Amino acid sequence: MTMGLDKVVGSAAEAVADIAEGSSLAVGGFGLCGIPSVLIEALLATGVGGLSVSSNNCGVDDWGLGLLLNEKRIVRMTSSYVGENKEFERQFLHGELEVELIPQGTLAERLRAGGAGIPAFFTPAGVGTQVADGGMPWRYDGSGGIAVASPPKETREFDGRDYVLERGIVTDFALVRASVGDRHGNLVFDKSTRNFNPLVATAGRITIAEVEQLVEPGEIDPQTIHTPGVFVQRVVALTPDQAADKRIERRTVSKES
Repeated sequence: MTMGLDKVVGSAAEAVADIAEGSSLAVGGFGLCGIPSVLIEALLATGVGGLSVSSNNCGVDDWGLGLLLNEKRIVRMTSSYVGENKEFERQFLHGELEVELIPQGTLAERLRAGGAGIPAFFTPAGVGTQVADGGMPWRYDGSGGIAVASPPKETREFDGRDYVLERGIVTDFALVRASVGDRHGNLVFDKSTRNFNPLVATAGRITIAEVEQLVEPGEIDPQTIHTPGVFVQRVVALTPDQAADKRIERRTVSKES
C-alpha cells in the first residue's frame, strides 16, 4: 500500500477540525438512513456555527443535523423534505432560518452537476411554479411576512417545452456515511443509503467519509465501488457501537396471529 494514499484519520474530531465558522456543507443521508451522525456530533462539539447546509432533510429533533439545528449552528438549509423536524418548522416560521426548498430530483441533480464540474443545467421540474417564477419564501420576518423571497430563474424553450435553469451545488465540505470503505477512500453504500451519499460525496471540495467497515485497498471489488477515492479526502473508521447506531424512521410490526 502506498502510504501517501492512506486517507484514514485518527478520529472524527480530527476529521472536522478545519471546518470553520460560516462554512458550506453537503450532508448525505435519506430520511434517517445513511446519516453521517458521528461526524455531525464531532462538528457540534467544535462550536462552529453560521453553517449553510445542503441535504435532503434536516434530521430529527434529537439526531443528525437536528442536533446542529437545535443549537442554532445552521443559518441556511437547501433541502427537499423537512417534515420530520418540529424545531426546523419553528425556526423557519419565526425568521431564524433561511430555507431553500427545491424538488428532490433537482436537488440530486444540482449535487451531481456540482461534483461533475457542470455549473448549471436546464430541467422541466418547477416550470410554471414559484420554483421558476420566484417569490417562494426563503426567510420570514418573524411576524408572518416574507423577509427574503426566491428570485426568478432563467427559463428557455427547447423543442417546444419550457425548462428552468438550475445551478450546480459545490460546498466547502461534504460529510457522508458509507457501509464499506478502504484506506484510499473508495466507498460502498448499502441500499437506501446510496440515495444521496454518492452525489454529496462529489459535491464537496473536501469530502469526509465515516465508514462502518474499513478494509484494505484491493479488498473491494472495483465494480462494486459507488464513490471512487479520488472524491474523498478523509476517512474515519467507526467503532462497532458507532456503526450499529442506526435509527428507524417509523417502526412497523405485524400483529400477532
